Amino acid sequence: MQKHKIVVAIGGSSGSIYAKLLLDRLVELRGQWQAVGVVLTDNGRYNWELELGKFDPAAYPFDFYAKRDFRAPFASGSARYGTMIVCPCSMGLLARMATGVSEDLITRAADVVLKERRRLIVVPRETPLSLIHLRNMTALTEAGGIICPAIPSFYGGAETKEEIARTVVDRVLDLAGLELDSYRWGEE
Repeated sequence: MQKHKIVVAIGGSSGSIYAKLLLDRLVELRGQWQAVGVVLTDNGRYNWELELGKFDPAAYPFDFYAKRDFRAPFASGSARYGTMIVCPCSMGLLARMATGVSEDLITRAADVVLKERRRLIVVPRETPLSLIHLRNMTALTEAGGIICPAIPSFYGGAETKEEIARTVVDRVLDLAGLELDSYRWGEE
């Protein structure tokens, strides 16, 4: 099995529980990845601390990068990071990715992933959606991105808010091509 190289970008919308569960789940799946690079927006860190408490990068075995660190390996296609997950994603960040505005490491990495025809999975966490939001999602999809809204499923028996949020995270990791045990419709 080829090990994945993954970029995780934590955007500034509410929904830090999704980002935390994503990082936790990637720790559980460490045998499937070679590298995980993580970048937080300022609002991503702010919302994490508002919603979950102190953010501690030392709790994770990943490489963390500053938002303006263009020396990060995934700022270039030659590093061959195959998947980028933006979770959660604000509408402003989605708009910048959809229009190719590479002003920081997150938007540069998204630009690289799209131009290299690799996998960009965006987890927007916003409601309601304006026509501008929908058009930006359409543009990003047409460019090769995958929009996976933070909409949990309820048919698998999830009861706690973490279990419910994890249905979204597991779906994202399925889209990223990782093998994991999770509820599958129609399977025992």
